[in-house]
Amino acid sequence: MTLTTKETDLLKDLKSQEQLCIDKYTRYSSEACDTGLKTLFDTICQTERTHLQTVTDILNGAEPHETTSPTATTAVYTGKSTCTETSKQSDAYLCRDALAMEKHVSSVYDTVVFEFANPKLRDTLAHIQKEEQNHGEQLYTYLSANGMYN
Repeated sequence: MTLTTKETDLLKDLKSQEQLCIDKYTRYSSEACDTGLKTLFDTICQTERTHLQTVTDILNGAEPHETTSPTATTAVYTGKSTCTETSKQSDAYLCRDALAMEKHVSSVYDTVVFEFANPKLRDTLAHIQKEEQNHGEQLYTYLSANGMYN
């Protein structure tokens, strides 16, 4: 598979974005007080690792695997945090920052999809973008369930 210079540059940017997501989710999981939030960060981090591998594989010339539709949010975070108010505020900050990051990454994928000529690559990148949207939904749901979103 041959990529244009522009496509290669865009994939390098996506690779950097995905690595930043992994780094943040790893750090945030270790800093979060609430075990439900730790689990959420760990789960999203695993998906981000898959995204990074997919982007890396494409950069290395591999054809992307068939994508399936991203599953809808399966985890509903209706439980209330049992952390202290100070820890809950810290968790809210981590979660809001992660949500902002997901909004940004999703918008980057949205733009990049339009720059690729290969339909299979466009479908793969659109699939990842939808998963990024799902991450945002999961973070929003956690924030809302814990009275942290206003």
